[in-house]
Amino acid sequence: MTVEIRPHHLLCILTYAGKGYSQAFTRNYDRIVARLNAGETVRIVDGPDAICAPVVAAEAEPHCHGDSVTRRDRDALASLAELLRRPIGVGDDFMLDAATLARLREAFASGAIRTACDGCQWSELCTTIAGRGFRATALSGQGLPGQSNDRA
Repeated sequence: MTVEIRPHHLLCILTYAGKGYSQAFTRNYDRIVARLNAGETVRIVDGPDAICAPVVAAEAEPHCHGDSVTRRDRDALASLAELLRRPIGVGDDFMLDAATLARLREAFASGAIRTACDGCQWSELCTTIAGRGFRATALSGQGLPGQSNDRA
């Protein structure tokens, strides 16, 4: 199966540690990360994705459709394409395998792919998590080659 993810959520998922907008949001996020840890592929989508679903369902005017979020997606795509040295766009499928996950986390921690994070309310938390070596994050890569769960 495939998990539909909008571009900037590829950055968010690197530091996801069970915090979010609501209990429904975090329960949903936990299920998505479990699917990725089990080896499902990611498909890049335009607009609200599987992670946005509880916010879209709960709010009359969810921020998921806003210009700032669209900018985050655009910036994330550009940063990720540069890092991975290949074009990435809507409809593309790929695995968050051990090598890709390590590369993304290294670039995230160094700030190389954080342009999309400018102005995000979660940025400080994500910086702290990255600074602690991504310990206690939910995306462990269990089920993916070369990964183990390092949650503390």
